[in-house]
Amino acid sequence: MNSNSLTIKLLLFFIFLGSVAKSNAMIPLHAITKKIVTEELVLNSHSFNTHQRSSFTYMSQKETIERGLTILHFEKDERIAYKTFDTYGSKEEVEEFLATLSKMITANSKIAILAHDSAAASLLGFEKQLFDLGFFQLSTLKGRQAYIMHNLNGVITEQVDDNSITKTLNVPTITGNGIVYFPKETYEFTPNINRYIAHAGGEVNGIKSTNSKNALDENYKKGFRIFELDIIETSDGKLVAAHDWNMWARFTDYTGTLPPTHAQFMKQKIYGDYITMDMDGINAWFKNHPDATLVTDKVNDPIAFAEAFIDKDRLIMELFSVMAVEKASENGIHAMMSQEPLMAIKGDKTNFLKVNDVKHVAISRRIIANQKKLMLQLKEAGIKVYVYNVNFDPGKDEKYVQDNEFGLIYGMYADKWISEMNSNSASK
Repeated sequence: MNSNSLTIKLLLFFIFLGSVAKSNAMIPLHAITKKIVTEELVLNSHSFNTHQRSSFTYMSQKETIERGLTILHFEKDERIAYKTFDTYGSKEEVEEFLATLSKMITANSKIAILAHDSAAASLLGFEKQLFDLGFFQLSTLKGRQAYIMHNLNGVITEQVDDNSITKTLNVPTITGNGIVYFPKETYEFTPNINRYIAHAGGEVNGIKSTNSKNALDENYKKGFRIFELDIIETSDGKLVAAHDWNMWARFTDYTGTLPPTHAQFMKQKIYGDYITMDMDGINAWFKNHPDATLVTDKVNDPIAFAEAFIDKDRLIMELFSVMAVEKASENGIHAMMSQEPLMAIKGDKTNFLKVNDVKHVAISRRIIANQKKLMLQLKEAGIKVYVYNVNFDPGKDEKYVQDNEFGLIYGMYADKWISEMNSNSASK
């Protein structure tokens, strides 16, 4: 081969390489290494046997769920809407669950389902409908089993276990069809300062549950006018404010025998700074704050406590038995019926409350999603529902309850004063 031919061939070769490089350079990089953006979802389903709370975590937000089957719907813009159906205790909710599920499957919606506690009792009789929808394992779910399902990969994927299931999934960006299955429910309510009860006196310097004079002083200044105190007895039968003796011992570094005597109790300070209170201290504080009301917890003898307190008209007692509520009613003592005896009443609960002139009830905020019918009945009857367990679940703080649950319920046991409460201060 002569040198001219070699030169021409080399020239043509480099021209070819250049055209290939130019051609590749015209392709955008993301077309070659295109990445599907995902968010991580963690599903935790626990059966009744584990005595653990089922939950899901998405975009760093953890949500605990109630008894039954919870459907998660993946909406556009990385949002999740969800609803729990009490498929243990309500045939009506099973029918609603199936109707919703059928619409979702027909519309090819992206969903997940998880069970909590005993989720399958009321599914009996609906097995064929579940099977026909493609939920083969759900159609045979036993009463106390854990269950998780999702269709993020385009097919119904199910998992069952006798105890617990944890599943981590990558949720791709959803374009979706815009269908909203679980619109946010809102309820009208009139602002009022009496919707807020300072839980255990309220938080003081970031510390909860002190039941201390300092907590009462601090939270009165912030705006609270109703204060809950836990009332328990010393070893010599004196009433004092403390959540329980083990917590009090931790708070005070007390190492003696529990319960302490009244004298031993009064010598201690909580974390070395906060003043403990007996009945003399409680009465002195409420005497000096005549617009404040006391709500009691733990004590279940309405007559004895009402006689010991300075002003029966500024006293509301949370009571823990039907007998105690009836005794309070007979003696003109304001009763707040606790959740356990209320839910144990057979038949018309509101009628019992009306007959006994009970105007307040205390309920865990964890159950209100599954007790909306009862909440609305109590509201219609003029009975004020206050929720506790605020700040017990991630994200379910005072602001969440104020923004999402007021109106369905009347008020809450709050650890701290938040800015949203200030708008209610005028309506005392």
